[in-house]
Amino acid sequence: MARAGGWSLARQLFALQAAIAGVVLIGLALASWLQLREAESTATAEEMLGIAHTLAASPEVLAALDQHDPTAVLQPLAERVRADTATDFVVVMTPDGIRWTHPTPAEIGRRFVGTIGPAAAGETGFTETYTGTLGPSVRAVVPVVDGGRVVALVSVGRSITAVARDLERQVPVVLAAVAVALLLAASGSWLVSRWLRRSTHDLGPAELARMYEYYDAVLHAVREGLLLLDRDARVQLVNDEARRLLALPPDVNGRRVDEIGLPAPLGATLAEGRARDDEIHLTADRIVVVSQGAARWAGRHLGTVVTLRDHTELQQLVSELQTVRGFADSLHAQAHEAANQLHTVISLIELGRADEALAFATSELETAQHLTDAVVSGIAVPEVAALVVGKAAAAAERGVELELADGAHLPAGLADPRDLVTIVGNLLDNAIDAAQEGEPPRWVRFGAGVDDDAVELRVSDSGPGIAPEHAERAFERGFSTKAGDGMGRGLGLALVRRAAQRHGGAVRLTGKAEFSVRLPLVRA
Repeated sequence: MARAGGWSLARQLFALQAAIAGVVLIGLALASWLQLREAESTATAEEMLGIAHTLAASPEVLAALDQHDPTAVLQPLAERVRADTATDFVVVMTPDGIRWTHPTPAEIGRRFVGTIGPAAAGETGFTETYTGTLGPSVRAVVPVVDGGRVVALVSVGRSITAVARDLERQVPVVLAAVAVALLLAASGSWLVSRWLRRSTHDLGPAELARMYEYYDAVLHAVREGLLLLDRDARVQLVNDEARRLLALPPDVNGRRVDEIGLPAPLGATLAEGRARDDEIHLTADRIVVVSQGAARWAGRHLGTVVTLRDHTELQQLVSELQTVRGFADSLHAQAHEAANQLHTVISLIELGRADEALAFATSELETAQHLTDAVVSGIAVPEVAALVVGKAAAAAERGVELELADGAHLPAGLADPRDLVTIVGNLLDNAIDAAQEGEPPRWVRFGAGVDDDAVELRVSDSGPGIAPEHAERAFERGFSTKAGDGMGRGLGLALVRRAAQRHGGAVRLTGKAEFSVRLPLVRA
């Protein structure tokens, strides 16, 4: 999908990261500068205090105070200390602040400009930043003590200008650190944006949002179920129709497709990831047509795409159509047979054999009416009764006799009539097909009875039956003993099992050619 215009998401993210990194680094540089300035000022104050303490403790200072002119001794000493320590002034003064020394000789004898009260009171750790005769400076003032009495004061200071020059020498280090950090941040942002560009195919945020909205709308609007699985068969996307068809729980994303509660054959089929076209599978209450194919992008295998179509209603329509067609064939066969019988009766009468004509007509009527009366009296579900009568006529056309077992009884209200038609119809169809493959006489027997709060339906036939080793596989989707492999082959017994299970029942093979379905008897 081509980008319509504007910056891509990767480029916007790179610009945003660069702006944020720039602001953060500028703030960091400013904070570092302020912290460095504070540290330099503190270090200078401590240095001044140390020099002042050293000078105040010097014996030469105390000896000079006993002289008639202390300045003559103290001024050379103070200037030597000032030169050796790279300070801007070293002042020795009286406790009242009258200078004995000063870098500017004209200031000797004048009062010291600054705070001397704490030092005159005996405090030994006083420092301050003050504007004196030499301009703003960081200074320390300490007492000279003799016998517990303050006899002089010493002040040592360095101008703010000198401190700033020292601080300026640290600026290149700070700027270099900021530049390196900015370079690293830019490199990291560029790598992230490059990865993001590949991941988003150079699309912008609006395009990605629009694409997501369109894709999401399409996925939820399509009538087919859709599952997207990754290479490990984990569910990545599922639309509403797929959730409905498979009765999926809400938390399926990220789970393996064979661990989300699907029937074992369907889960195993989807987990294989092999290409499939229009395979029929059974869920708990639906028949779905499954197609599966590989999902690829730029030559890479991403996983598989599974599409699901609801085949339940179509299968029901097919069953109903087959039933109706069976009824039509039965009516056609009965009409044809009735015409033959009528011609026979008429011919016998024309030949003057009226008694034989009456006996022939009566016997045929009794034979047909016997099955109808047995079905109507024993089967209280009209749909099933009609189905059995219709199947009997269809079986007769194929040379198979459909019998109703003695005492057969199927009460009404047992289950949904559609499910009963599914169960009985599929069992009878399979039995008639199997009986045709056997040796004469060919027959199918249908029985029903109530036993221990359950109704048991039994269908047996004269066919070759099912081998014992295939007894369980007979109920799996796709298993069939019939020739051909078209769509829908091998569904009959699987549908019977699903219909029985929906009503809490079960189906099993009770003989080589006999199936039994037990359904709980629902009592009012």
